[in-house]
Amino acid sequence: MTMEMPKVINCDAAECAYNNDGKCHTMAITIGSAEPSCDTFFAAGKKGGVADMIGGVGACKMEDCMFNQSLECAVKAISVKAHAHHADCATYKTS
Repeated sequence: MTMEMPKVINCDAAECAYNNDGKCHTMAITIGSAEPSCDTFFAAGKKGGVADMIGGVGACKMEDCMFNQSLECAVKAISVKAHAHHADCATYKTS
C-alpha cells in the first residue's frame, strides 16, 4: 500500500518556532506520547523551518487513534491546536 504523508493544514500554536501565519513549516512532525501532542512543538523567539514547505505528519505514536495504521497517520491532513503551553493533534480520535 502506498501512503502519502498527511499535511498539517493549520496550526494555531502561534508560539511554536515552526508556526508562521497559522501554517507549520517544518518538514515533518511526530504526534504522540502520553497524549496526542505534537512532539515537534517548541516555543522560541526565533522562527525556523522552511518557508515554502507545509509540514507533514512523519509518525504517530498514538496507537489508539482510529487513523493510526502501523504508527503512520492515515488521513489526508490534520489540524494542530494550542493546548496548555504545548500543541495537540486536533484530528486525533480514539478507535
